Amino acid sequence: MKKTLAQYDTELNRCREIFLKKTQDYGTAWRILRTTSLTDQLYIKAERIRSIEETGENRVGESIDGEYVALVNYSILALIQMELPKEEGMELPLERAKKLYDKHASITRELMIKKNHDYGEAWRNMRISSITDLILQKLLRVKQIEDNDGKTIISEGLDANYMDIINYALFALIRLKENKK
Repeated sequence: MKKTLAQYDTELNRCREIFLKKTQDYGTAWRILRTTSLTDQLYIKAERIRSIEETGENRVGESIDGEYVALVNYSILALIQMELPKEEGMELPLERAKKLYDKHASITRELMIKKNHDYGEAWRNMRISSITDLILQKLLRVKQIEDNDGKTIISEGLDANYMDIINYALFALIRLKENKK
């Protein structure tokens, strides 16, 4: 588990650094997006990964690695958007955005530790393409929950699905790095 935590933290910190740099460049323009728009953006990223996995073609030239980073960051943005009231305003100071990012990253990391214990690191034996499919499945669930005005009868809510997407994307990043070695 120590190895997993070190790898997880390395990949999460890389995602965080990209988030912070983009926030410095663009501010928090993402605050204009509704969570449904963030879900659709996540869906586009995951579909692109799947398309490249299936066809072997990458005509845009941007890496799959970058798309998994985007899945982490957009999911954290969705969690932040769910938490913040509309009255909070569009522009968040960098420090506030950083604290919110870190809060949701930390909660998600704790969830990973619990699930990883119970599932015995099964993700290490999965194909990366299966991880992509699970992310897409989670996104379809999120879209259905959103279409039901956020209500579920027995299932986990939006936040749990976004956290699972984050964790699966980080697992994919770990596996991709291991496969390069």
